[in-house]
Amino acid sequence: MRILTLASRNVRRNWHRSLVTMLAMAFACLIMIFFASLMEGMIQGSERSVVSMNMGDIQIHAHGYRDDPDLYTRIDNDTALVAAIEREGFRAAGRIYGYGLLAAKMASSGVHLRGIDLKQEVKVTELHRHVGSGQWLDESESKGVVLGKKLAGTLGVELGDELVFVGQSSDGYMANELFRVRGVLKSVSDGIDRMGMFMPMQTLRNLLVIPEGVHEIVIIRPDRTTDLSAETARVEALAEGLEVKNWKQLMPVIARMIETADVQIMIMLVIFYIAVATVVLNAMLMNVFERIHEFGIMKALGVSPWQLVALVFAETFILTLLASIVGLAGGWWVSDYYRIHGIDLSSMAESIAYGGIAFDPLWYAAITTEALVYPVLFLFIIAAVAVIYPAVKAAMLRPVKAIYFR
Repeated sequence: MRILTLASRNVRRNWHRSLVTMLAMAFACLIMIFFASLMEGMIQGSERSVVSMNMGDIQIHAHGYRDDPDLYTRIDNDTALVAAIEREGFRAAGRIYGYGLLAAKMASSGVHLRGIDLKQEVKVTELHRHVGSGQWLDESESKGVVLGKKLAGTLGVELGDELVFVGQSSDGYMANELFRVRGVLKSVSDGIDRMGMFMPMQTLRNLLVIPEGVHEIVIIRPDRTTDLSAETARVEALAEGLEVKNWKQLMPVIARMIETADVQIMIMLVIFYIAVATVVLNAMLMNVFERIHEFGIMKALGVSPWQLVALVFAETFILTLLASIVGLAGGWWVSDYYRIHGIDLSSMAESIAYGGIAFDPLWYAAITTEALVYPVLFLFIIAAVAVIYPAVKAAMLRPVKAIYFR
């Protein structure tokens, strides 16, 4: 018996029911491909927000600095260390930090200063591309600074306004200086938004009297597909006596959220496809009950129970294959549209933050192999499971009783 030929004829014979069943499965496949693409987009966007915007892949600090960010706890010989790290293929940049009070007009706020090596920083982060208004830092304008978004709002300053800084330098004297707002960042992270003030590294060295050393070295991997733990170990070998942490160790909440995203996709696949399974089960059960008389004749003519099981499975396979093609094409098209245009969530919230990290309110989909393959694979598995009972029902029919069934 030609199973596939007979199955395709049976699918065409009840084409109304076949079409409804196929479209239900195709719609579920489309939705799940779109959902998986959105989740993949969220994962990639989250990692980009954490790594490319501020943290880098790996950070180096002097032991104790992260617990007590003191001006004097610095990494010595930072220039040689950065050069050694870059010889290994990484990109690295040093940073120095300070704290103080910033005032403008009638307002004041605590501020976290960050001195940046402008040539190196652009190699490791994308902060220079995240300026909401104004311009990024420039060595030629040493007193021009860039502020976090909320800090600028707290002080009520705009581009070109003067800022007065008061703090303590490393020599024990008071540090004070006039700065000018050169740019204001978009949302980056809660800490940077509320207190971040960026300036050229040499400007901050002069202000806080820090002649040498840095508080932090930020590193980016040459290849993002490499194992982060192994790359961290490579950097540890170069930075002997210093604390080396990767971003997953520094931001465990975000790392856990990203790592569990795949599990969330699987859970949604199972929940959504359970509904699809009931549609398939119902359609194939109706199909079997309508054809009991026909199955009885087939068994009387010598068709074995296993051939009937194969026939029911083949019909389901054809429906699932057609649904997969339609669902894959539709899901790919919808995902690609939102990969380009994104979903604008800014009307729901001006900025979206999780674990202290601000995320782009434009949520883009990302089309990956997993996002396309998993929904289709699950559709075949669920359809195969759902059709077991109707297939067994057809195989267990008694020929004489089935022939006279009405």
